[in-house]
Amino acid sequence: MAHFPSDRRIVITGMGVVTPLGWEVEEFWRRILAGECGIDRITAFDPSGFDSQIAGEVKGFDPSPAFPSPKELRRTDRFCQFAVYAAWKAIKDAGLEPDRLDLDRIGVYIGSGIGGLATTCQQHLVLLERGPSKMSPYTIPMLISNIASGLVAIYHNFRGPNYATCSACATSAHAVGEAWRVIKMADADVMVAGGAEATIIPIGLGGFCALRALSTRNDDPKHASRPFDAERDGFVMSEGAGVVVLEELEHARRRGAKIYCEVVGYGATADAYHVTAPEPEGRGAARCMRIALERAGIRPEEVDYINAHGTSTPLGDVAETKAIKSVFGEHAYKLMVSSIKGAVGHLLGAAGVVELIATALTVKTGAVPPTINLEKPDPECDLDYVPNAARQANVRIAINNSFGFGGQNACIVVKKFE
Repeated sequence: MAHFPSDRRIVITGMGVVTPLGWEVEEFWRRILAGECGIDRITAFDPSGFDSQIAGEVKGFDPSPAFPSPKELRRTDRFCQFAVYAAWKAIKDAGLEPDRLDLDRIGVYIGSGIGGLATTCQQHLVLLERGPSKMSPYTIPMLISNIASGLVAIYHNFRGPNYATCSACATSAHAVGEAWRVIKMADADVMVAGGAEATIIPIGLGGFCALRALSTRNDDPKHASRPFDAERDGFVMSEGAGVVVLEELEHARRRGAKIYCEVVGYGATADAYHVTAPEPEGRGAARCMRIALERAGIRPEEVDYINAHGTSTPLGDVAETKAIKSVFGEHAYKLMVSSIKGAVGHLLGAAGVVELIATALTVKTGAVPPTINLEKPDPECDLDYVPNAARQANVRIAINNSFGFGGQNACIVVKKFE
């Protein structure tokens, strides 16, 4: 495969997060490196009737600074509030000043795996109990997945390409990758990209419990999410958002923007195998990594670090490990590989971009986040997963993996900016 047919270079100039470990990038990163965990017993409702009773909740969150008015805030679902806030922080972090930019050349790609699930449930109850005339006129705008992307554009007057990806747990990685393509093809100079999710409500928890996908380590929530550990028993659902500002390099230079790293490759593939399970040998994931590396013009042995999808599921962690070995051969054992899902849980449609932000910060600072709760190594997962303690290293090139239900894979390659 040849290089992507464009020599436009793309960098990350802004970041915003909303996570169970905080909604400032600095706090989130400090707590990740400290090995803290944001998972606890659910407080949003009584979870006692559910097999899994734990989650990564965003507690005490106030999105109002990111909204033009309290009325606008009331007309949005929680997932959208997360997205609008994370985008607002990323835009501020990037130093984007609307009156000095061509707003026709700034786009927004913000997705959600599930969208406004809470609104769907609330308005369905209204329909059943009080009838259709009592439903909110904002029911549909509040529940549709693309509304976060739309509102960010409306609030900031960004008139470039705008849509929402939806690929389960790969959603926000696909949003970033497709936004990268848009800039590569010169259809925009700046893209605000990411994802958001808010499904810690009874139907969301119940649905994942029925799938038997979640950890049931209810008596020990801080150790429930344990990627690559032999005693892992499922993922832990979380909520939140992540957004990055992608920018064409010369555009960023002209306005004196700070640069976190360069995004040099993107791959997207399908397992075409199963609704929820990964292909056992990780073939789709491996092909995805290969495509991303080939597009970036990078050899496998040049990669220093992989921020893994690493969900803490019995099948997923083994399949990803096999995929890494398939792509990297002997170099797989020289790589550092870690998953931050032990710390923040699985943010579903927001997971990819939050983990990309951690990957970018690793490249920028040389601090490699740990895989916490890795206490009993699984013989089938035998790579260097940076267990339990952060590590300082020279990380020049890194990969971020994201894989979703339906066998949808995304891989992003970032490089230290030079």
